[in-house]
Amino acid sequence: MSFDTIIRGGRWFDGTGTPSAVRDIGISGGRVTAVAVAGQLEPGAGTRVVDATDKWVLPGMIDIHTHYDVEVLVAPALSESLRHGVTTVLLGSCSLSTVYLDGTDAGDIFGRVEAIPREHVIAAVEDNKTWTGPAEYVAALEARPLGPNLAAFIGHSDMRSATMGLDRATRKDQRPTRSEQAAMERMLADALDAGFIGMSSQQLLFDKLDGEVCRSRTLPSTYARPRELRRLKSLLRRSGRILQSGPNIENPLNLLSQLAQSVGLLRRDLKTSLLSAADVKSNPLAIRIMGPSARAVTALGGDFRWQHLPVPFEVYADGIDLVVFEEFGAGAEALHLRDEVERDELLRDEDYRRRFRKDYESKFGVRVWHRDFFDAQIVDCPDASVIGKTFGQVGLERGGLHPVDAFLDLVVEHGRAVRWRTTISNHRPEVLRQMAVEPGIQMGFSDAGAHLRNMAFYNSGLRLLRHVRDAERAGRPFMSVEHAVHRMTGELGDWYGIDAGHLRVGDRADLVIVDPEKLDERLDAYAEETVPEYGGMHRMVNRNDETVVAVFVGGRAVFVDGTPTEALGRERTGSFLRAGRPTPAPTTNKGELADVG
Repeated sequence: MSFDTIIRGGRWFDGTGTPSAVRDIGISGGRVTAVAVAGQLEPGAGTRVVDATDKWVLPGMIDIHTHYDVEVLVAPALSESLRHGVTTVLLGSCSLSTVYLDGTDAGDIFGRVEAIPREHVIAAVEDNKTWTGPAEYVAALEARPLGPNLAAFIGHSDMRSATMGLDRATRKDQRPTRSEQAAMERMLADALDAGFIGMSSQQLLFDKLDGEVCRSRTLPSTYARPRELRRLKSLLRRSGRILQSGPNIENPLNLLSQLAQSVGLLRRDLKTSLLSAADVKSNPLAIRIMGPSARAVTALGGDFRWQHLPVPFEVYADGIDLVVFEEFGAGAEALHLRDEVERDELLRDEDYRRRFRKDYESKFGVRVWHRDFFDAQIVDCPDASVIGKTFGQVGLERGGLHPVDAFLDLVVEHGRAVRWRTTISNHRPEVLRQMAVEPGIQMGFSDAGAHLRNMAFYNSGLRLLRHVRDAERAGRPFMSVEHAVHRMTGELGDWYGIDAGHLRVGDRADLVIVDPEKLDERLDAYAEETVPEYGGMHRMVNRNDETVVAVFVGGRAVFVDGTPTEALGRERTGSFLRAGRPTPAPTTNKGELADVG
């Protein structure tokens, strides 16, 4: 048998959770064609041989929650995910997609919610949109030099806005007409026919629109009444596809209904992926219901999973620009103002500060941010004397100022130049370990492609592997490496019904080679990189390039030793993975294969 590539002597993980073993892996035509005892596979003329001795060879990881819908149009290599071994990403999360939206509406919906500058969203959609529906959208994506594989949800807010108009779609007194409801159902049916894995919706109320006409209204999907949602969900039930949803955390009944809807009873169950299982500082008891609730729904015949980021949820902010401020009145009031002069006037106003302090000190209601400025460290500021301190400490040093006043004073003085960080959830290692083994919780939720300078979780899979390996070395194992790999690969590929996540004979040759000795503290390091496609603005990234030796998509090397190969961004290596269907790798000639090893 002839091979395009042989990966020799690495510890092979097949993505099923079965014991690993040292093996040679033969690749031909974009798929695994042989797995053999190390040294048994013989290279032929033109075969690339990659030495993986003492390395781990695992299926490419799957990122189940991204917001790459805009970036994939202008930078389809999606290199920041690839460099960390993520070879398949899911688009269309949180009710947001670009299948039907025009540029302006996309800018209004994505700009503020996902912290992507509105003007860049508009330009990306207007300059690249050639499609009018899902099948054409898929074709347009596959005409681009995709780096990783893609799978996609269709966004409820996308369909609702395109059908009703953004203004009507974000008014409480408006409902879709019978013809508009029928149009949304046709849109969803067309998306499912085109291979989309399902629909995403969102009921969370602190995601706000950008722009002028509908500014500060919540996402269109939050205005949907039960009948509208029920009819759309019925299509998902009949097709066996997935609903990704975010509950209204201020309404416990909404959360209960999201859990209950997964149970079929006299109808087919509804596969449901819900945002999100997080050990939030503001409510340390909330995480205790996540696993039991998923198990209860499963016991009743449902098919329900929580999404979870398996690392500390550390966020950065520039001044007051951070999405968590949207969840309370005073914070949303400031973010509503686009003009900095107007905003500064508001932040100076004592009546406003009184409202902010009241919201800050309120202990009632469900919240994401812990609202503790003593747990918010300043990392950069023109006033060097405050760097390394918390806003609470600054307040004490300035004569006992309330932490809110210390924060607002610095924002007024320095605007976005005061940069700070905090961890809002997943801060307890022992709880992270418990969630990692909980079957009702899926490993995902990176938010890659969004919140450009606020957060970066591209390498969360590698950080989970480090957590597992370190616990094992310390004699306190909580799961095997094989189980951890399965949770980030095969388990997700199987549940979402896509051709990804395994590394057996016949499977797609999407894989990552990891140096386990380089799973170290460098995975936590802060780094930034410019984004030329967004006007050269900076975003947070992870750059632990020594950890990942090589990444392959469809049998082709796309990263080697932290460096992209010539193919990446110039040729299509990834594919659109259609639900329930095997997907061939893009065709290539042997001579085009990137050299590795």
